[in-house]
Amino acid sequence: MGLPQHQRASVKQGDGETSTAPVKEIPVPQEPGPGEILVKINWTGLCASDKSLIHDDWAPLGIKMMDVTHGIAGHEGAGIVVAVHPDVQHLWKEGDRAGVKWVTSVCRACEFCTNGHDELHCPKQLNSGFSVAGTFQEYCLTDGRYATKLPEGVSDEEAGPIMCGGVTAYVACKRSAVKPGQWIVLPGAGGGLGHLAVQYAKAMGMRVIAVDGGSEKEKLCKQLGAEHFIDFKTCKDIPAEVMKITTYGAHGVVVTAASKEGYESAPMMLRPGGTMVAVGLPKDTSTIAGASPLVLCLRKLNIVGSVTGTLKDVEEALDFTARGLVHPILTKGTLEDVDKFCKMMVEGTLAGRAVLKVAA
Repeated sequence: MGLPQHQRASVKQGDGETSTAPVKEIPVPQEPGPGEILVKINWTGLCASDKSLIHDDWAPLGIKMMDVTHGIAGHEGAGIVVAVHPDVQHLWKEGDRAGVKWVTSVCRACEFCTNGHDELHCPKQLNSGFSVAGTFQEYCLTDGRYATKLPEGVSDEEAGPIMCGGVTAYVACKRSAVKPGQWIVLPGAGGGLGHLAVQYAKAMGMRVIAVDGGSEKEKLCKQLGAEHFIDFKTCKDIPAEVMKITTYGAHGVVVTAASKEGYESAPMMLRPGGTMVAVGLPKDTSTIAGASPLVLCLRKLNIVGSVTGTLKDVEEALDFTARGLVHPILTKGTLEDVDKFCKMMVEGTLAGRAVLKVAA
């Protein structure tokens, strides 16, 4: 059975905060190029980064969707391989399940690709929804040498969000260097990234202090494994509360909340030698992740950044779900809901991770 000639895709229209991404009809790629596979996208996550690219939030930093994407965002795709270029037939066959990630291709030759753990910094990398057309379409081309094989026990709707949100939370927990039995604080714990970080941290043996606002977020975080919950709406001094719980401060803080306040208070929650991991990406370009040199030096603090994960990291993140330890909480929709979900993200009313049913 041949491929259809046309497909539905959510395509960016306009510029800035008023940009939209309505569904349009576009051609279906008929043959993968060298190294490529064609994936029929069953489900795709909608990440906060997709919202930022569609709305040009990072334009002041020089980061905008490239014209080559044809306005198609998305980088958390999961589906079925429907066509394979001959040079990657040893890796894939039609009918295999594949995941499409933020980093969709790397050169496999530079220093970062060959050091065994850092290909995310390949200078020739391609990014889904940024420098190549993304997963907000029914049929998506991707590099067969860097696509992820999806394991049994992980559904497409769960696998999609793990391609970025899940692996981002997982790697941030690893970057914190918090050991089993030690304290980790998670500002924004009830959000799309935060609720995944709670689960990964718990599964990795960490003692979780969740920070978020409201009784519903408290209920959610404790259900997912948080040992303590601090409500920023009622707590006047969050670092003092962390000290009260931990005595000397937390061993690590992972800031998933994209807020200036979260980054300002995070270093003050750490014990000497603790690590703060920057993950959330605030729209406010004046936000700084860190503290005064005096505080950093006297307390020997570590301030690190974390972004998505390597091919191996994604495999590990998926394994937590295959073993029943981590499950994204999903708000489900379709391609027609991209604009609605982006609006909900801005308003802070979107529960868990948004996933879109793409192909019929």
